[in-house]
Amino acid sequence: MKFLNQAFFFSLVFIISCSPKINKTPSSSQAKNIILLIGDGMGIAQLSSVYYYSDQTSNFSRFKHIGLHQNQPVGMKITDSAAGATAFSTGYKSYNAAIGVDKDTIPRETILEWAAKNSKRTGVIATSSITHATPASFYAHVANRNSHEDIAQDFVDTPVDFAAGGGLTYFAKRTDGQNLVEVLESKGVVVETKKLNNEHLPNNKYTYLLGSDSLHSKVGGRDDFLPKSTELAINFLSKNKDGFFLMVEGSQIDWGGHSNKADFLIEEVKDFDLAVGKALDFAKKDGNTLVVVTADHETGGFALSATEVFGQRNYGGITPTFSTGGHTASLIPVFAYGPGAEHFMGIYENNEIFKKMMDSFKN
Repeated sequence: MKFLNQAFFFSLVFIISCSPKINKTPSSSQAKNIILLIGDGMGIAQLSSVYYYSDQTSNFSRFKHIGLHQNQPVGMKITDSAAGATAFSTGYKSYNAAIGVDKDTIPRETILEWAAKNSKRTGVIATSSITHATPASFYAHVANRNSHEDIAQDFVDTPVDFAAGGGLTYFAKRTDGQNLVEVLESKGVVVETKKLNNEHLPNNKYTYLLGSDSLHSKVGGRDDFLPKSTELAINFLSKNKDGFFLMVEGSQIDWGGHSNKADFLIEEVKDFDLAVGKALDFAKKDGNTLVVVTADHETGGFALSATEVFGQRNYGGITPTFSTGGHTASLIPVFAYGPGAEHFMGIYENNEIFKKMMDSFKN
């Protein structure tokens, strides 16, 4: 019996030693490119709306790896966009209003800056100003999100190869009299202020400042800027042999929630869904691209409620409702596709998204 036990023990040791280590990340988890799409203010109900108010199949249905993140900032129960995006971009939890800095206002390297240092191209897209909280958190380091002119100054020195959104005022009509558009152009950046360039983009840097502050909303007449700029950026950035990092924000989903306007919100989610589709189309064809879709927080306490008729609930109809004009503490969905997507399953803190993306880049 003793001999059998010893034989079993050594056999087990041999099997374990010959087996792959369970904590080793497989090479298939390595991503050459990462596209992070953020639907600002988009909770589960917001993204659910596209399943009821669109005549097209939602691109969210293409994801197989889905998780949830909790987004509590430092010192508060409910996050704002600045602290939420800073957690994504740096891996540090910080205070509300922080842009690329930790709780002690110490600047922390962002995933975009890391990507640029490692010969990758980079891009940011937003339907707000590109100096707004979410896009700013990926390239700027300031103590307060409202310091738009300081954020624009940081942008001038940033390694962003492709940027598109609003915010021309903070570059060209500044209180200090500087014209940062001219400064960008002196550095070889092509700056466009009228429309997206549909033509073949050569190896320059491009900044599209297509509004004085934010762009129009979808219900206010904005065209297909978001999916179109996403596709344009991907086509440009993917020419780099070392890969790229791109952040795309559907900024105004949040604003529909703040204003408690369901039509505004739903149209923004539908538009964001199209941008997600552009990212997934590229990732499917490329095979080396990780696509991550999430939100910083939920806004509005949005719900797809049963329609009430004469005080009776009618489960055959939906009436969108809101419980607040502010943010909520809801857990937020995370969708992932491509190399390393399996690591985004489960429930975790929002700053873990940074770590999961970096693990995919660094393998």
